[in-house]
Amino acid sequence: MNYTNHLLAFCFATLIAGSSCSPDAETKTENEQAEATAENNNPSEPVDESLAKIKLPDGFKIAYYARDVENARSMAISPTGVLFVGTRSNDKVFAIVDKDKDGKADETITIATGLKSPNGVALKDGDLYVAEISRILKFPDIEQNMRNNPKFEVVYDKYPSDEHHGWKYIAFGPDGKLYVPVGAPCNVCKEENQVYSTITRLNPDGTGMEIFAEGVRNTVGFTWHPTSKELWFTDNGRDMLGDNIPPDELNRATQKGQHFGFPYCHAGEISDSEFGKDRKCDEFVKPVQKLGPHVASLGLKFYTGNMFPEKYKNQLIIAEHGSWNRSEPLGYRLMQVTLDGNGNATNYTAFAEGWLEGKEAWGRPVDVMVMPDGALLVSDDKNNAIYRITYSNN
Repeated sequence: MNYTNHLLAFCFATLIAGSSCSPDAETKTENEQAEATAENNNPSEPVDESLAKIKLPDGFKIAYYARDVENARSMAISPTGVLFVGTRSNDKVFAIVDKDKDGKADETITIATGLKSPNGVALKDGDLYVAEISRILKFPDIEQNMRNNPKFEVVYDKYPSDEHHGWKYIAFGPDGKLYVPVGAPCNVCKEENQVYSTITRLNPDGTGMEIFAEGVRNTVGFTWHPTSKELWFTDNGRDMLGDNIPPDELNRATQKGQHFGFPYCHAGEISDSEFGKDRKCDEFVKPVQKLGPHVASLGLKFYTGNMFPEKYKNQLIIAEHGSWNRSEPLGYRLMQVTLDGNGNATNYTAFAEGWLEGKEAWGRPVDVMVMPDGALLVSDDKNNAIYRITYSNN
């Protein structure tokens, strides 16, 4: 296509792009919340030189949505399109605003500082919930206050203070409850306090805390299936058994009270060398899909937008942060898990890769978020960035 045709196509796209809708008042999961409004503009500038290294399927493009977002980790998006971003090694929480809805952020606001690993962020009824290691905070009416040093309320402060696997991903489920994981305070151990190695849930006001799932070593990403409403989560496997053992896990919780094996059994079939003698692997819920070994599988979402081809609809995209002590680094990519109509995994393949060059990584994906227009946002805590992945068949 020559320059004139490019220009005409761009002008036509600019004229027709953009639509919006109002959010439902009922409780929404993070995917549903992201779909509550819609803007449909694509960045026009050429791909950044660094992002030209990223390999994507045909028709897909990656661009920077926001840069210089220090240690960008978990994400949550408001019905108006404000993106909230937590951090782990930082002490800050950010709000990122795309004022002109052109698919590129115009402003990054630091809304909180001095927090302890505020990794997790979630939104409900206009309030922002932030997870530190041992407590859950709430910033009321956040969009009205985010530029004015907003104050927080402590919703719950009885989680363990261990820093080892202490950072938390949080999200509201279809039941209106806030789901909060508590990682194992070790590589592999059995603790008397039953709250370790679990996913808990509590009411928005901090009452009613209960254990929802057990035997979960360290999940830093979960989501709900758009139709079955079942909880799906990644789990990071234990270390020190070699480069290839055990794989990380993709799990599905169909009801409260299920046990997923840790510390007795890993990946559904590997008996632990120390604790395996106490219980057998067939006592536990097996993973839906074994993921790469030590790839640090974190955030995941079902693709619920309308921008990508139909074959991606209701399929999983998983951010793999990358291995930290494997002799040959692995991960540092986005993976797709394809599911059949019964929720069985049929394929596990790379969707976006290129952040790892040889044995050196220049980026580490953490979380993914489906935007109202169907684009996919990806956070990166090493490159301090938020990426936007779009699709066009032109």
